[in-house]
Amino acid sequence: MDMSSTSPAPRGPTAVSREDAAAFRRLCRSSPWRWTTLRFDVKWFTGSARVPSTPEEPVRLQDEHTPLDALSAPATVHRDEPETPEAIPRVSAWLRRPDALRIEDPEGHLLFSTTSINASRDAFYVSGSRASWLLPPRLVAPVYDDDGLITRRPEADYGDPVFGDARWAAMLDPVELGGDSPVPLEFPLSNRVEIHELVHTVQAGRPVVEAVVSPNVTYVAQAEGFPLLEAGRTRLRLDLETAVCVFSEALDGPARGNGHQLTIHAVDEYMLDDLFVEQSMHLTDVRDHIPWIIRGRNRG
Repeated sequence: MDMSSTSPAPRGPTAVSREDAAAFRRLCRSSPWRWTTLRFDVKWFTGSARVPSTPEEPVRLQDEHTPLDALSAPATVHRDEPETPEAIPRVSAWLRRPDALRIEDPEGHLLFSTTSINASRDAFYVSGSRASWLLPPRLVAPVYDDDGLITRRPEADYGDPVFGDARWAAMLDPVELGGDSPVPLEFPLSNRVEIHELVHTVQAGRPVVEAVVSPNVTYVAQAEGFPLLEAGRTRLRLDLETAVCVFSEALDGPARGNGHQLTIHAVDEYMLDDLFVEQSMHLTDVRDHIPWIIRGRNRG
């Protein structure tokens, strides 16, 4: 995989302070309040595409990388019997929260587009489930810290539209790495993940924070069977502006080398409904100049 656009990361374990670890977890909670629309490319890769075939190394469990600020316990990520994954080509995406998504292949051919963004909800639906009363995150007030990151997330109607792989939701809103709120100091094992390395760097011209983490016993994937983290250590990068997970790579075990890379092209870009509906409504983009042709009166 081409990493030419990414600054090299330092090697070897580093001590992560309690404050830096807490700030990283607050960033993981912040995505729903940091952007509304996102235009990006994403590609998934497998270990076979990144490293030559070698005998597998034993999984280095978390007790070999105990952080200074908490006790650790290795976790097992439960998933179905592993199969050899296939490489997924790069796709381009336009996403407008809460539920609009358009996907194109590298040649610009449409692969997927949501078609029900204007669907109505009748009275039976509203009274039929408690979830129907939950508000979108942008309409509820979380608890912010002094840097504008989220300390505690309220109950809301979270979730982003996905395409193909259920990890899309975790990639766009990586709250499964930090949990909805801080854990009590007397229960250190309640943290979803343990952080072994933390450094600020740049990917594709955008500032990111890179972390090497491993799942704790309390780690739970947003989508069952599709965890963002594998057993053992995983290298992640979170975009500082959007809190989107723009890179992941498993470092240990059978899944070593598997991961994704996401390149952000625009944040909070204006997106018309025409991008997402099945049939264009032929709406006029009012940002464009509209010429008015005035014909002279024929006096002949």
